[in-house]
Amino acid sequence: MFSVARLRRALAPLLLLAPALVHARDKVLFTSSVTYCEPPESLLIEQFDIAYYDKNQSIVFNISAASVDPNTNVVANLFLNVYGMNPVNVSLDICSLFGGALCPLPLYTFNGADSIPLPPSVDIASHLPGIAYTIPDIEAFAQLTLTDVKSGAVKACVQTTLSNGWSTHQYGVEWATASIALLYLALAIWQSVLDGPLALAPIRLIDLLSLYQSIALSGLLGLNYPSIYRSFTLNFAWAFGLFPVTTTSPMQQSINRMRHLTGGDMNNASDSGATSFVNRKLSPYNSVNYVLPEALSTSLSSLHTDLAGFSERFASSFSSSAFSPQVLVGGDVATVTDGSSNVLQAGIPIYTNSIGIATANAFMTIFLTALIFAAIVLGALGLAYAIPFALSRTEFGRRHPAIAAFRAQYPSFARAWGIRAALVSAMPILVFTFYQWTLNDSWLSILLSVIILVALSTILLPAAFFAVRSSLPVHKWSTVEPTSAVAPFTAPYRPNRVYYVIPLLLVMSIKALVTAFGHAHGMVQVIIFVVLEFLLFLSLVILKPHRTRGADVLAGYLCLTRLVCSGLMIAFAESLAVKPIPRVAIGAICAVISGAAVVVMFFNILVNMGLWRLFVYAVTCGRRGGRRAHTALSSQPPSDPSLGEKAGDLEKRDKDNATVRTGPSQYFVSRPNNPSPPSTVPSTPLSSTSSTTLGETLPRRWSFQHSRPPSVMTDALHSPAYTHRTSTASSPISGQRHSRNISSSLPTPLEEPSHPHPPTSPHAHPLPPLPPSPQPHRAV
Repeated sequence: MFSVARLRRALAPLLLLAPALVHARDKVLFTSSVTYCEPPESLLIEQFDIAYYDKNQSIVFNISAASVDPNTNVVANLFLNVYGMNPVNVSLDICSLFGGALCPLPLYTFNGADSIPLPPSVDIASHLPGIAYTIPDIEAFAQLTLTDVKSGAVKACVQTTLSNGWSTHQYGVEWATASIALLYLALAIWQSVLDGPLALAPIRLIDLLSLYQSIALSGLLGLNYPSIYRSFTLNFAWAFGLFPVTTTSPMQQSINRMRHLTGGDMNNASDSGATSFVNRKLSPYNSVNYVLPEALSTSLSSLHTDLAGFSERFASSFSSSAFSPQVLVGGDVATVTDGSSNVLQAGIPIYTNSIGIATANAFMTIFLTALIFAAIVLGALGLAYAIPFALSRTEFGRRHPAIAAFRAQYPSFARAWGIRAALVSAMPILVFTFYQWTLNDSWLSILLSVIILVALSTILLPAAFFAVRSSLPVHKWSTVEPTSAVAPFTAPYRPNRVYYVIPLLLVMSIKALVTAFGHAHGMVQVIIFVVLEFLLFLSLVILKPHRTRGADVLAGYLCLTRLVCSGLMIAFAESLAVKPIPRVAIGAICAVISGAAVVVMFFNILVNMGLWRLFVYAVTCGRRGGRRAHTALSSQPPSDPSLGEKAGDLEKRDKDNATVRTGPSQYFVSRPNNPSPPSTVPSTPLSSTSSTTLGETLPRRWSFQHSRPPSVMTDALHSPAYTHRTSTASSPISGQRHSRNISSSLPTPLEEPSHPHPPTSPHAHPLPPLPPSPQPHRAV
């Protein structure tokens, strides 16, 4: 106990440091993007970085700007929008600041970076609630408008979005979800080699990737998503074949050149990201009435603050050099207005540009990713064939016939995994192929989209037909069994429910068509999604197509997750004009529901890997009670085929291990879980002269196999009380020694031996063997 106490004293300081680690990040708000909201006339900006720290009430700035219009007297309006609310909307008299140094605006080039503590009179903290520093993907922007005092014309308008550094889009989440998928892939390959076409892990791998793709697809609709949910869906963009890139990446530059050489004229992706180009009616701007302030000079209200304390410090940061023409470029700050052609609309444009991919480059990015993926799959399949081929020519391969058996079934194995790869790629290819047809940007991109669509259909449609034809109500196909090459379609479902593949493929195609061609009608898109998911869930409840009840429950849970999230996303429709804060709350709920489904699939892989059984074994310390509990659980219907096969093997071993109690003149056979004979069996034996202790006579399908009697060298009185023996009905030895030839539908009653010991004469003939019966029987 002394060592434990010392350990507790050592850990106590670490526990005290926990709150400090949680609050180690400073409460800060900073500008995340800068754009002109009107074409600049008097003010040009190259860099505009401002951060506010709540800890010491200070502002850190790094600004590069220039005033280029002489003799300009302006008034400034500072406008702050936070989730559609306007906590700050003030006008400043520029001429009253800094002793009139800024009236008229001097021709200055301002390049400065500094940290300035705000005076007590500037109380920014009272306008900002504490949640503004912690809520992820905050939706806020500030707008500075300079208006000419005389004419009222807008001389400059600058908008900056604000951020606190927290977001639901995290690279750690991307790597975690990808790691789960890779772990599932390794388990799926291992089980498909050992367990054959009905292995469970490949089925769950498709379910996992379909869940990832459904989350990513939910962010591609033409809806006004809150920033928190849009960022969450970006964590699963890799499952759609979209990986975060920069505009200077060789792939994106090559796609840009190809498009412009083949008739493409759409804009490329911007270096500053997608936020600054988002339609101002959408999040994070939430400016429904995007109208610049009018007649600021007539409604001027001064901000009563004492700025004289640091006016000299501010003025010293200006450089008094005259204006030079080099500053007129305006840097990378873009002009984004309602009529601009570079405004990103809801749906695919905002989604792809958020990870550095231009809207017109989306399909070509998917196309190249699909080619790379196909090359990896073909290379892996070729390597998987080369290794057993090389081993089969060695002494090791000749000693292990399983290698030759794997080579024999490898064509079906390779075709099955090729179909799985096509299934994983189907949804992204369909969505962006159809969307490319709506752009009319590059004729080469359209041609390649047609080619890849035909190739995908060639792989999936014939395989789906060969899989479902035996389950269709057509007499000529009713006896045709599908091959193991189409196991991705047949393995998840019961043989008479394989046709359930048809509605699944139809739902996938309809979703792709609605996402691509209905991008301007977000409400219609989400309603169709809700109807499809409801019909799919209803079909699951009615048909119960999967092989086990657990598989039906899991599929129903995933379908219900998609249905609930699709229903909640109706609030994101622009036509409903739901307030930003309720939309954010609904977006957070959708993210939590989808994230819970990912966690459920993660625990599902742990169970399929056998870690649950290992946990049970560790908890019970390998005691017999733990094994008995596990045996009892295995007798219940399993949740997957692989566990069902193992439980069946365990039950078979328990039934075959009959406990035989030997005595002078009789054998007592104890068989666990032995069903009682039918009630129609006569209660008296056929022959009244024969006697037996084996109970009532049974129909022909209840055949008996007796355990081996004690040896002549063993005294029956001193033989052990229990003898364990495993017997199988197909064993030739057991059939020769312990079976009787049955010539009628009912077994002949057995006679007791006349002496307690079996005959020891070397001329004693063994019992005749039992001929093979076409009917099932049970072993005792």
